[in-house]
Amino acid sequence: MFETLLVKPLYNGFIFLIGVMPGGDVGFAIIVLTLIIRVLFYPAFAASIRTQMGMQAAQAELDEINKKYKDDSTAKAQHTLALYKEKNIRPFAGFVALLVQIPVFLALYFAFFREGLPHIAENLLYSFVHVPAMVNLDFLGFVNLLEAHNIVLAVIVAGLQYLVAYFSMARTNTALAAMPKERQAAQRMQQQMMLYFLPAIMAFAAYSLPAAVGLYFAAGNVVSLAQEWVIRKQLAKKANTVGTT
Repeated sequence: MFETLLVKPLYNGFIFLIGVMPGGDVGFAIIVLTLIIRVLFYPAFAASIRTQMGMQAAQAELDEINKKYKDDSTAKAQHTLALYKEKNIRPFAGFVALLVQIPVFLALYFAFFREGLPHIAENLLYSFVHVPAMVNLDFLGFVNLLEAHNIVLAVIVAGLQYLVAYFSMARTNTALAAMPKERQAAQRMQQQMMLYFLPAIMAFAAYSLPAAVGLYFAAGNVVSLAQEWVIRKQLAKKANTVGTT
């Protein structure tokens, strides 16, 4: 059922995109598929960012609730949920945003490793999806998507992931300053790990795995940066509107 409801539709979508890309360029198909998925689930990503900001802004109140009701788990849960409702915080939004990224990765795994592009599993295609006339695995003519150890792509992935982490941290710096000093230290350590350790892990994965995976990581990070910019503009516009009323 998992394959029928999730992997097969994405595989068909991916093969369809290869068929309509100029020259059957698989790299462009990966980028477009990533973009389509992220646009479709943009509300989940926007909610994730707003929730992160809301959680940071409400941290002092959450600490007070935890301290006040530390011996009463029921009351603590009730007051925490009430605060979430008041601040319009959706605690599971970040989890949903993470889950959205998994299907595309599964589709790429299915296409590259299980079925082994350029081979196409015709028995898995819907009647309206045709086998591409051409399957070009050389992205832009020189990046072989089946080959690993692409150092340039790994560096690009690391750089983009660093920017995603940097802008994510910038959103929380104001709230961080209002935290108790001991919490600030722990939070800053976590930020440093996200800023340096995560890009290193992503770069290692992009270098060790076929270039198709690195291209997917890079495309996803570019879209994340674009979404960050859009959400920042929306929040700034909202703040200006509130400030003038």
